[in-house]
Amino acid sequence: MIDIRQPIYPWFGSKRRVADVIWRAFGEVDNFVDPFFGTMSVLLCAPWPADRTETVNDADGFVANAWRSIKYAPDETARHSDWIVSETDLEARHYWLVTEGREKLKTLLADPHGYDPEIAGWWLWGQCCWIGAGWCAGDGPWFVNADGQWGMRDAGKGVNRQLPHMRNAGQGVNRKLPHMRNAGQGVNRQRPHLGNAGQGVNRQRPHLGDAGQTHTEHLIERFCALADRLRYVRICRGDWSRVLTHSVTATHGTTAVILDPPYSSERSMGVYVVDSPDVAHAVREWALARGDDRQYRIALCGHEGEHAMPDSWRVHKWSATGGYSGCAKKAERGKANKHLERIWFSPHCVRAANRQGSLFLD
Repeated sequence: MIDIRQPIYPWFGSKRRVADVIWRAFGEVDNFVDPFFGTMSVLLCAPWPADRTETVNDADGFVANAWRSIKYAPDETARHSDWIVSETDLEARHYWLVTEGREKLKTLLADPHGYDPEIAGWWLWGQCCWIGAGWCAGDGPWFVNADGQWGMRDAGKGVNRQLPHMRNAGQGVNRKLPHMRNAGQGVNRQRPHLGNAGQGVNRQRPHLGDAGQTHTEHLIERFCALADRLRYVRICRGDWSRVLTHSVTATHGTTAVILDPPYSSERSMGVYVVDSPDVAHAVREWALARGDDRQYRIALCGHEGEHAMPDSWRVHKWSATGGYSGCAKKAERGKANKHLERIWFSPHCVRAANRQGSLFLD
Protein backbone atom coordinates (compact mmCIF):
# COMPACT_ATOMS: atom_id res chain seq x y z
CA MET A 1 0.00 0.00 0.00
CA ILE A 2 1.32 3.45 -0.93
CA ASP A 3 2.39 5.54 2.05
CA ILE A 4 1.18 9.05 1.24
CA ARG A 5 2.88 10.39 4.36
CA GLN A 6 6.28 10.24 2.67
CA PRO A 7 7.17 13.64 1.10
CA ILE A 8 7.39 13.74 -2.67
CA TYR A 9 10.03 16.51 -2.70
CA PRO A 10 12.57 18.01 -0.24
CA TRP A 11 11.47 21.06 1.73
CA PHE A 12 13.32 23.18 4.27
CA GLY A 13 11.47 23.28 7.59
CA SER A 14 9.21 20.28 6.97
CA LYS A 15 7.36 19.09 10.09
CA ARG A 16 7.07 15.50 8.89
CA ARG A 17 9.23 14.18 11.74
CA VAL A 18 7.09 15.80 14.42
CA ALA A 19 3.63 15.50 12.85
CA ASP A 20 2.59 12.80 15.32
CA VAL A 21 3.32 15.16 18.24
CA ILE A 22 1.25 17.87 16.61
CA TRP A 23 -1.74 15.60 16.03
CA ARG A 24 -1.65 14.23 19.57
CA ALA A 25 -1.89 17.84 20.76
CA PHE A 26 -4.72 18.63 18.34
CA GLY A 27 -6.76 15.51 19.00
CA GLU A 28 -9.89 14.95 16.93
CA VAL A 29 -11.19 18.26 15.58
CA ASP A 30 -13.92 19.49 13.25
CA ASN A 31 -11.70 21.71 11.17
CA PHE A 32 -8.02 21.91 10.14
CA VAL A 33 -6.17 24.89 8.64
CA ASP A 34 -2.54 25.14 7.48
CA PRO A 35 -1.65 28.61 6.08
CA PHE A 36 1.98 27.63 5.19
CA PHE A 37 1.61 24.06 3.98
CA GLY A 38 4.86 23.50 1.99
CA THR A 39 4.84 19.71 1.48
CA MET A 40 1.48 19.30 3.27
CA SER A 41 3.19 16.86 5.63
CA VAL A 42 1.11 17.65 8.72
CA LEU A 43 -2.22 17.11 6.95
CA LEU A 44 -1.06 13.94 5.22
CA CYS A 45 0.12 12.48 8.54
CA ALA A 46 -3.25 12.92 10.26
CA PRO A 47 -4.04 9.66 12.13
CA TRP A 48 -7.83 9.94 11.94
CA PRO A 49 -10.19 9.69 8.94
CA ALA A 50 -10.56 12.95 7.03
CA ASP A 51 -14.17 13.62 8.02
CA ARG A 52 -13.33 17.22 8.98
CA THR A 53 -13.13 20.41 6.93
CA GLU A 54 -9.56 20.91 5.68
CA THR A 55 -7.98 24.03 4.18
CA VAL A 56 -4.33 24.57 3.22
CA ASN A 57 -2.60 27.61 1.78
CA ASP A 58 0.80 28.72 0.56
CA ALA A 59 2.01 32.08 -0.76
CA ASP A 60 4.21 30.31 -3.34
CA GLY A 61 2.16 29.83 -6.50
CA PHE A 62 4.36 26.96 -7.69
CA VAL A 63 3.62 25.01 -4.50
CA ALA A 64 -0.13 25.59 -4.69
CA ASN A 65 -0.22 24.72 -8.40
CA ALA A 66 1.72 21.50 -7.85
CA TRP A 67 -0.77 20.20 -5.29
CA ARG A 68 -3.84 21.36 -7.20
CA SER A 69 -2.48 19.56 -10.25
CA ILE A 70 -1.88 16.39 -8.23
CA LYS A 71 -5.44 16.67 -6.93
CA TYR A 72 -7.20 17.30 -10.26
CA ALA A 73 -4.83 15.70 -12.81
CA PRO A 74 -2.54 13.21 -11.04
CA ASP A 75 -1.80 11.12 -14.15
CA GLU A 76 -0.75 14.07 -16.30
CA THR A 77 1.23 15.71 -13.49
CA ALA A 78 3.13 12.47 -12.88
CA ARG A 79 4.08 12.17 -16.55
CA HIS A 80 5.45 15.72 -16.66
CA SER A 81 7.46 15.19 -13.47
CA ASP A 82 9.20 12.04 -14.73
CA TRP A 83 12.43 13.11 -16.44
CA ILE A 84 16.16 12.37 -16.38
CA VAL A 85 18.55 14.41 -14.21
CA SER A 86 20.01 16.92 -16.67
CA GLU A 87 21.72 20.22 -15.85
CA THR A 88 20.87 21.64 -19.27
CA ASP A 89 17.19 20.86 -18.85
CA LEU A 90 17.26 22.09 -15.26
CA GLU A 91 18.58 25.50 -16.32
CA ALA A 92 16.26 25.81 -19.31
CA ARG A 93 13.16 24.83 -17.34
CA HIS A 94 14.16 27.06 -14.45
CA TYR A 95 14.38 30.07 -16.76
CA TRP A 96 11.00 29.31 -18.35
CA LEU A 97 9.29 28.71 -15.00
CA VAL A 98 10.47 31.97 -13.41
CA THR A 99 9.51 34.00 -16.50
CA GLU A 100 6.65 32.71 -18.65
CA GLY A 101 5.55 30.07 -16.16
CA ARG A 102 5.27 32.51 -13.26
CA GLU A 103 3.29 34.99 -15.36
CA LYS A 104 0.93 32.24 -16.45
CA LEU A 105 0.33 31.19 -12.86
CA LYS A 106 -0.59 34.72 -11.78
CA THR A 107 -3.73 34.56 -13.89
CA LEU A 108 -4.33 30.84 -13.56
CA LEU A 109 -4.31 30.74 -9.76
CA ALA A 110 -6.82 33.56 -9.49
CA ASP A 111 -9.29 30.74 -10.13
CA PRO A 112 -9.63 28.71 -6.88
CA HIS A 113 -9.57 25.53 -8.96
CA GLY A 114 -7.05 26.67 -11.60
CA TYR A 115 -3.96 24.56 -12.25
CA ASP A 116 -1.38 23.62 -14.88
CA PRO A 117 0.00 20.05 -14.70
CA GLU A 118 2.96 20.75 -17.00
CA ILE A 119 4.20 23.62 -14.80
CA ALA A 120 3.54 21.42 -11.77
CA GLY A 121 5.48 18.47 -13.16
CA TRP A 122 8.45 20.59 -14.17
CA TRP A 123 8.50 22.30 -10.78
CA LEU A 124 8.30 19.00 -8.88
CA TRP A 125 11.09 17.50 -10.98
CA GLY A 126 13.31 20.53 -10.46
CA GLN A 127 12.62 20.70 -6.74
CA CYS A 128 14.00 17.18 -6.45
CA CYS A 129 17.04 17.84 -8.70
CA TRP A 130 18.04 21.26 -7.36
CA ILE A 131 20.71 21.50 -4.66
CA GLY A 132 19.82 23.78 -1.76
CA ALA A 133 17.35 26.66 -1.77
CA GLY A 134 16.50 28.95 -4.67
CA TRP A 135 14.58 26.72 -7.07
CA CYS A 136 12.24 29.00 -9.03
CA ALA A 137 13.47 32.06 -7.14
CA GLY A 138 14.78 35.16 -8.90
CA ASP A 139 15.14 35.20 -12.68
CA GLY A 140 17.50 32.28 -13.22
CA PRO A 141 20.89 32.33 -14.99
CA TRP A 142 19.58 32.56 -18.54
CA PHE A 143 18.37 35.54 -20.55
CA VAL A 144 17.04 36.07 -24.07
CA ASN A 145 18.37 39.03 -26.07
CA ALA A 146 16.50 41.20 -28.58
CA ASP A 147 17.32 38.74 -31.38
CA GLY A 148 15.77 35.85 -29.47
CA GLN A 149 19.14 34.25 -28.71
CA TRP A 150 19.87 32.71 -25.31
CA GLY A 151 22.76 33.80 -23.13
CA MET A 152 23.96 33.22 -19.57
CA ARG A 153 24.64 35.91 -16.97
CA ASP A 154 28.06 36.33 -15.36
CA ALA A 155 29.91 33.88 -17.60
CA GLY A 156 27.84 30.93 -16.50
CA LYS A 157 27.59 31.66 -12.78
CA GLY A 158 24.48 33.80 -13.07
CA VAL A 159 21.61 34.35 -10.70
CA ASN A 160 20.67 31.36 -8.58
CA ARG A 161 22.55 28.91 -10.79
CA GLN A 162 22.70 25.51 -9.12
CA LEU A 163 23.94 22.10 -10.12
CA PRO A 164 21.29 19.38 -10.26
CA HIS A 165 20.87 17.14 -7.25
CA MET A 166 22.28 13.82 -8.35
CA ARG A 167 20.40 11.73 -5.82
CA ASN A 168 16.78 10.65 -6.30
CA ALA A 169 16.76 12.88 -8.38
CA GLY A 170 2.75 37.23 -3.47
CA GLN A 171 -0.26 37.30 -1.93
CA GLY A 172 -2.43 37.27 -5.03
CA VAL A 173 -5.71 39.06 -5.59
CA ASN A 174 -8.35 39.41 -2.90
CA ARG A 175 -10.50 36.72 -4.43
CA LYS A 176 -13.17 34.46 -3.00
CA LEU A 177 -12.16 31.21 -1.37
CA PRO A 178 -13.66 28.04 -2.86
CA HIS A 179 -16.74 26.64 -1.17
CA MET A 180 -16.14 24.74 2.06
CA ARG A 181 -18.07 21.65 1.04
CA ASN A 182 -17.30 19.30 -1.84
CA ALA A 183 -14.59 21.65 -3.06
CA GLY A 184 -13.26 20.01 -6.20
CA GLN A 185 -13.76 16.29 -5.99
CA GLY A 186 -11.22 15.49 -8.65
CA VAL A 187 -11.37 12.10 -10.31
CA ASN A 188 -14.20 10.19 -8.62
CA ARG A 189 -12.98 6.66 -8.86
CA GLN A 190 -11.27 4.15 -6.62
CA ARG A 191 -7.64 3.59 -7.45
CA PRO A 192 -5.57 0.51 -6.65
CA HIS A 193 -2.82 0.86 -4.05
CA LEU A 194 0.40 -0.97 -4.88
CA GLY A 195 3.50 -1.64 -2.87
CA ASN A 196 6.89 0.03 -3.09
CA ALA A 197 5.95 3.32 -1.41
CA GLY A 198 7.09 6.42 -3.33
CA GLN A 199 10.34 8.05 -2.32
CA GLY A 200 10.11 11.41 -4.05
CA VAL A 201 9.58 12.37 -7.68
CA ASN A 202 12.90 11.18 -9.09
CA ARG A 203 13.38 8.07 -6.99
CA GLN A 204 15.14 4.84 -7.97
CA ARG A 205 13.42 2.81 -10.64
CA PRO A 206 11.53 -0.20 -9.29
CA HIS A 207 12.82 -3.73 -9.71
CA LEU A 208 11.21 -5.79 -12.43
CA GLY A 209 9.37 -7.79 -9.80
CA ASP A 210 7.34 -4.77 -8.63
CA ALA A 211 4.22 -5.67 -10.59
CA GLY A 212 6.17 -5.06 -13.81
CA GLN A 213 5.46 -1.33 -13.64
CA THR A 214 7.53 1.41 -15.22
CA HIS A 215 8.84 4.39 -13.29
CA THR A 216 6.09 6.62 -14.70
CA GLU A 217 3.39 4.13 -13.74
CA HIS A 218 4.63 4.10 -10.15
CA LEU A 219 4.54 7.89 -10.07
CA ILE A 220 0.99 7.83 -11.38
CA GLU A 221 -0.07 5.37 -8.67
CA ARG A 222 1.50 7.56 -6.01
CA PHE A 223 -0.04 10.78 -7.30
CA CYS A 224 -3.44 9.11 -7.68
CA ALA A 225 -3.29 7.99 -4.04
CA LEU A 226 -2.56 11.58 -3.05
CA ALA A 227 -5.42 12.81 -5.25
CA ASP A 228 -7.82 10.50 -3.40
CA ARG A 229 -6.70 11.95 -0.06
CA LEU A 230 -6.97 15.54 -1.31
CA ARG A 231 -10.42 15.13 -2.85
CA TYR A 232 -12.15 17.48 -0.39
CA VAL A 233 -9.16 19.58 0.67
CA ARG A 234 -9.24 23.26 -0.30
CA ILE A 235 -5.84 24.24 -1.72
CA CYS A 236 -5.45 28.03 -1.67
CA ARG A 237 -2.68 30.37 -2.79
CA GLY A 238 -2.14 33.76 -1.20
CA ASP A 239 -1.52 35.61 2.03
CA TRP A 240 -1.70 33.46 5.16
CA SER A 241 -4.36 35.64 6.80
CA ARG A 242 -6.93 34.84 4.09
CA VAL A 243 -7.47 31.35 5.48
CA LEU A 244 -7.50 32.38 9.14
CA THR A 245 -10.66 34.47 9.17
CA HIS A 246 -13.49 33.49 11.50
CA SER A 247 -15.54 32.15 8.58
CA VAL A 248 -12.76 29.70 7.66
CA THR A 249 -11.85 28.66 11.21
CA ALA A 250 -14.12 28.69 14.29
CA THR A 251 -17.33 28.82 12.26
CA HIS A 252 -16.76 25.14 11.50
CA GLY A 253 -16.32 24.01 15.09
CA THR A 254 -13.19 23.08 17.00
CA THR A 255 -10.35 24.19 14.74
CA ALA A 256 -6.75 22.97 14.65
CA VAL A 257 -4.33 25.51 13.18
CA ILE A 258 -0.70 24.67 12.41
CA LEU A 259 1.31 27.89 12.07
CA ASP A 260 4.71 27.30 10.46
CA PRO A 261 5.73 30.69 9.01
CA PRO A 262 9.20 31.52 7.63
CA TYR A 263 11.63 32.01 10.50
CA SER A 264 12.00 35.64 11.54
CA SER A 265 15.78 35.43 11.92
CA GLU A 266 17.82 37.01 9.13
CA ARG A 267 20.01 33.90 9.11
CA SER A 268 17.09 32.02 7.59
CA MET A 269 16.27 34.54 4.87
CA GLY A 270 16.43 33.39 1.26
CA VAL A 271 15.25 29.85 1.98
CA TYR A 272 11.77 30.25 0.46
CA VAL A 273 10.63 31.89 -2.76
CA VAL A 274 8.16 34.01 -0.76
CA ASP A 275 10.05 35.03 2.38
CA SER A 276 9.72 37.75 5.02
CA PRO A 277 11.20 38.33 8.49
CA ASP A 278 7.97 40.05 9.62
CA VAL A 279 5.42 37.32 8.94
CA ALA A 280 6.37 35.25 11.99
CA HIS A 281 5.67 38.15 14.33
CA ALA A 282 2.27 38.85 12.79
CA VAL A 283 1.41 35.16 13.00
CA ARG A 284 2.38 35.08 16.68
CA GLU A 285 0.06 38.02 17.41
CA TRP A 286 -2.80 36.21 15.65
CA ALA A 287 -2.15 33.10 17.74
CA LEU A 288 -1.96 35.00 21.04
CA ALA A 289 -5.24 36.78 20.32
CA ARG A 290 -7.03 33.41 20.01
CA GLY A 291 -5.06 31.19 22.36
CA ASP A 292 -7.65 31.35 25.16
CA ASP A 293 -10.57 30.57 22.86
CA ARG A 294 -11.76 26.98 23.34
CA GLN A 295 -12.60 26.74 19.66
CA TYR A 296 -8.92 26.88 18.73
CA ARG A 297 -6.07 24.40 19.13
CA ILE A 298 -3.00 26.16 17.82
CA ALA A 299 0.54 24.95 17.16
CA LEU A 300 3.06 27.75 16.54
CA CYS A 301 6.42 26.66 15.09
CA GLY A 302 9.72 28.50 15.34
CA HIS A 303 13.22 28.53 16.82
CA GLU A 304 14.14 28.80 20.48
CA GLY A 305 13.84 32.42 21.62
CA GLU A 306 11.93 33.46 18.51
CA HIS A 307 8.55 33.79 20.22
CA ALA A 308 7.83 35.07 23.72
CA MET A 309 4.74 33.06 24.69
CA PRO A 310 2.68 33.03 27.94
CA ASP A 311 3.29 30.28 30.51
CA SER A 312 -0.09 28.78 29.57
CA TRP A 313 1.38 27.76 26.19
CA ARG A 314 3.30 24.47 26.34
CA VAL A 315 6.50 24.07 24.37
CA HIS A 316 7.87 20.97 22.65
CA LYS A 317 11.57 20.76 21.78
CA TRP A 318 12.69 18.71 18.81
CA SER A 319 15.55 18.36 16.34
CA ALA A 320 15.22 18.66 12.58
CA THR A 321 17.47 17.04 9.99
CA GLY A 322 19.49 20.22 9.47
CA GLY A 323 17.93 21.27 6.18
CA TYR A 324 19.77 21.49 2.89
CA SER A 325 21.89 24.09 1.20
CA GLY A 326 24.23 24.51 -1.76
CA CYS A 327 26.48 26.67 0.43
CA ALA A 328 28.84 25.14 3.01
CA LYS A 329 28.44 28.12 5.36
CA LYS A 330 24.65 27.83 5.30
CA ALA A 331 24.89 24.07 5.74
CA GLU A 332 26.92 24.50 8.94
CA ARG A 333 24.42 27.06 10.18
CA GLY A 334 21.61 24.61 9.45
CA LYS A 335 23.33 21.94 11.55
CA ALA A 336 23.50 24.35 14.48
CA ASN A 337 19.88 25.45 14.09
CA LYS A 338 18.39 21.98 13.83
CA HIS A 339 18.41 21.54 17.62
CA LEU A 340 16.63 24.85 18.16
CA GLU A 341 13.28 23.77 16.73
CA ARG A 342 10.30 24.52 18.99
CA ILE A 343 6.53 24.15 18.83
CA TRP A 344 4.31 26.15 21.17
CA PHE A 345 0.86 24.68 21.84
CA SER A 346 -2.10 26.82 22.90
CA PRO A 347 -3.83 26.18 26.28
CA HIS A 348 -6.73 24.17 24.82
CA CYS A 349 -4.57 21.67 22.97
CA VAL A 350 -4.83 18.12 24.30
CA ARG A 351 -2.32 17.16 26.99
CA ALA A 352 -0.82 13.81 26.10
CA ALA A 353 1.94 11.59 27.35
CA ASN A 354 4.15 9.00 25.72
CA ARG A 355 6.45 6.32 27.06
CA GLN A 356 9.19 8.82 27.74
CA GLY A 357 6.87 11.04 29.78
CA SER A 358 5.20 14.30 28.88
CA LEU A 359 5.41 15.56 25.33
CA PHE A 360 5.57 19.08 26.62
CA LEU A 361 8.27 20.81 28.61
CA ASP A 362 7.65 23.52 31.15
